[in-house]
Amino acid sequence: MPPKSPRRGAPSRHQGELQPGGDEIGDPDFVALCEKLKVSSPVRLQAWQTYEKMLSSDVTLRDTLTKIETLGPCLFIASVDSDDMTFTFTDLLQAMGISVIKFFWLLDQIDVNMDNLSTKVDNAVSKLKKKHKTTCHLYQKFQRTYENIFIEPTSNRTAADSNKPHILESSWVTFILAKGKVLQMEDDLVISFQLLLCVLEYFIKRSPSDVLKEPYKSAVNGLSVNGPTRVSRRGQHRNTCTSQPSEMDSRVIEALCKANECPVDEVKNVYVSSFVDFLDSAGISCIDGLPKVDVISQQYEELYQRNKDIDERLFLESDNIVKDDVRESLEQERTPRKNNLEEAPLIPPQTPVRAALNTINQLMMILHSSSDEPSENLNSYFEKCTLNPRTAITERVERLGLVFKERFADAVGQAFAEIGYQRYMLGVRLHYRVMESMLKSEQERLSVQNFSRLLNNDTFHRCLLACAVEVVVATYGRNLLPISFPWILRVFEQRAFDFFKVIESFIKAEPSLTKDMIKHLERCEHMIMECLAWQSNSPLFDLIRQTRDREGADHPETASAFQQPSQNNPTAADLYLSPSRNLQQCAAPNVHIANGQGPHASQPQQRSTSLSVFYKKVYRLAYLRLKILCNSLLSDHPEFEQIIWTLFQHTLQHEYELMKDRHLDQIMMCSMYGICKAKNIDLRFKTIVTAYKQLTNTNQETFKHVLIREGQHDSIIVFYNLVFMQKLKSNILQFASPRPPTLSPIPQIPRSPYRFPNSPLKIPVGSNITVSPLRSPYKSSDALLSPTKLTPKTRILVSIGESFGASEKFQRINQMVSSTERPIKRHADGTAPKPLKKLRFDGHDEPDGSKTTSESKFQQKLEEMKSTRTRIQRQKSEESPDSMKTEDSIKKED
Repeated sequence: MPPKSPRRGAPSRHQGELQPGGDEIGDPDFVALCEKLKVSSPVRLQAWQTYEKMLSSDVTLRDTLTKIETLGPCLFIASVDSDDMTFTFTDLLQAMGISVIKFFWLLDQIDVNMDNLSTKVDNAVSKLKKKHKTTCHLYQKFQRTYENIFIEPTSNRTAADSNKPHILESSWVTFILAKGKVLQMEDDLVISFQLLLCVLEYFIKRSPSDVLKEPYKSAVNGLSVNGPTRVSRRGQHRNTCTSQPSEMDSRVIEALCKANECPVDEVKNVYVSSFVDFLDSAGISCIDGLPKVDVISQQYEELYQRNKDIDERLFLESDNIVKDDVRESLEQERTPRKNNLEEAPLIPPQTPVRAALNTINQLMMILHSSSDEPSENLNSYFEKCTLNPRTAITERVERLGLVFKERFADAVGQAFAEIGYQRYMLGVRLHYRVMESMLKSEQERLSVQNFSRLLNNDTFHRCLLACAVEVVVATYGRNLLPISFPWILRVFEQRAFDFFKVIESFIKAEPSLTKDMIKHLERCEHMIMECLAWQSNSPLFDLIRQTRDREGADHPETASAFQQPSQNNPTAADLYLSPSRNLQQCAAPNVHIANGQGPHASQPQQRSTSLSVFYKKVYRLAYLRLKILCNSLLSDHPEFEQIIWTLFQHTLQHEYELMKDRHLDQIMMCSMYGICKAKNIDLRFKTIVTAYKQLTNTNQETFKHVLIREGQHDSIIVFYNLVFMQKLKSNILQFASPRPPTLSPIPQIPRSPYRFPNSPLKIPVGSNITVSPLRSPYKSSDALLSPTKLTPKTRILVSIGESFGASEKFQRINQMVSSTERPIKRHADGTAPKPLKKLRFDGHDEPDGSKTTSESKFQQKLEEMKSTRTRIQRQKSEESPDSMKTEDSIKKED
């Protein structure tokens, strides 16, 4: 169908004859673009059909986008779908005259209007986005690091000065060539940066010392030989030559690692295992001096033409095609404004590379004192078990380590097998550390020391180790697709539902986990509740059926039960030994029962603790996401929220089979659509999907690729018509009847147990008070890292604009702070935290039991400050009466 004519009097940006047929398409702009990119006839036809469909689906695109801005993406989509890419991604951008960022924006616009881009296109675009973003971060870091190594050219240029541009270009092209050849995952920011340091080390050693800054100049001058001499090279065999880098002096690489706060051992490992082989394969390992740019660039050109993606050499030219908004990649922080009278100073920005390295350093500090073997205390717990589990645990750790090393190498690259094993061993340390903390907590909770049943549970140990290793893997890079969660579950052969049981206890047992680590584990838990636990091979379905058979048709946890918050949060021990255990029986495998009866003779069958906890969390997550969607789409009908929730909750409780191999959000969207249909509200699926994509952590596969029946997938609309509606038609129609069913109660949403304890707290009700965590430097006590250090100005911030006044002002602040929900501090033993101390002025006992005297230090300090303030005001009033008038006017405005 040809696009509609433009408005009368308005020039069309898409003029041209729209004719069907591949070679018969007569649009001159389209033909010229295809000729320039050497597009084949089948791709031309498919691209033109996509173009026509796009314009017919939304005529506003004709006025908002130029013809080239719509034809280009259509060519890209058709080429990817047909696996017939005759041009590189950069070629397309240059032909269109737009940037990478603009092209991604255009694709988003097309997807919003068409909403049918294939999974293949989605994956290709996602890969390009990640590569571009990673390369932008790396080039920014490369520029700064390079400037810290090499001296700026002087006005009186020398031969050494003329070498610098050559070094800059040659080193960057060498790096992107090495990255493309060595790494299977080019979006691995950490390993890529470590590889960059290896390249810079190589160029530093081969550069004239008079172009180097300290400490690199001294490190190079201190080497016995600045690279092999020409005489030695002539007589060397190729293999002998390539072995030199692994035996070289490490002073330069150590200086680079120190300056960039990067682990030296890991960089050396990358150098020996990967970079040396790259130098050999590129034929530059035995070159005299610096490698020639044209030789390296030719090799990169071959790699670039093979991958058909982004030409990273354009970063050297500051080409607009690859430019990114640097401000978005910097984390700017400001100190609080003082009465809005002055602009707060900026703390130096933290780049993504710096942030990644800081997170790694935090992890290293946490595990600095931990061991690869069970500690003394842990061995003590093992010895008190009926069956000592130590041998089984250590053998399991060793066996899984070999499996992890092999699978990591398969995913990342064979050259990185040892690096993978290093990361695994960090996970082992964390695993033993958390295990000891868990057992100590259970001992205090249950007053027992024999944990034989738990410690001889293979599933518990595999999941605990998997959780620890996942924290380490995510610390080095959370979004690396080949090894991102749930990859670790496949490596350790564990089910998502079993892994779910350990997450909350793991977080509570390790108080030093950073905010990012906690957020990642919380996201893993959400993924399990959304879809992973509902896979057809999950033990969850058997557990639900067993519970229903034992307790009747109703689910073991009805919706009404979720209104009451849990008084005692079950631990990992409760969940792994549920439902056949009593809490006091977790210790020994054989429990003596009075009167000579067996251990289960006088006990009623227990409800599954793990199922109860799982469903409570699923309901809360489901309702929170539904609430956000309702606020976006049904703000004019707030009463519909609980009605939709009733259908949603009914499906999860009674029609749980609909969740098999599907996603929680699919049921949510279908519930919303079904209720709106029953209530005669015009809400289309396309509108729901568009709003859904604005939610956090959404994936287009959720609404484009839904299971219809075994082996068949289709869109969310087809699923609703063929599956959801057929199963729940009678339930949906009940809400349109004069006597609708009873509404399900809204789940009570407690404070998240994973919220970071130092999150800023905003006091509500119009008050201008924010309680924010102290941005402290390194703390040796808890091994936490902060990117900033306190200055004399930020050690204490005091308002000078008005007097402190009486103590009632502080008491009012206390009341506002105490009336606001605050994140719960995590305790390893699971006990409730002590109440927060408040500023007190009456000399009574503190809420947590601590004593104060009527002449406390704080009271004395306050009196001193008030006295000082009064004296300063008196002096100012004597010197300048106008100053007090100004202060009074400010107070009135406040």
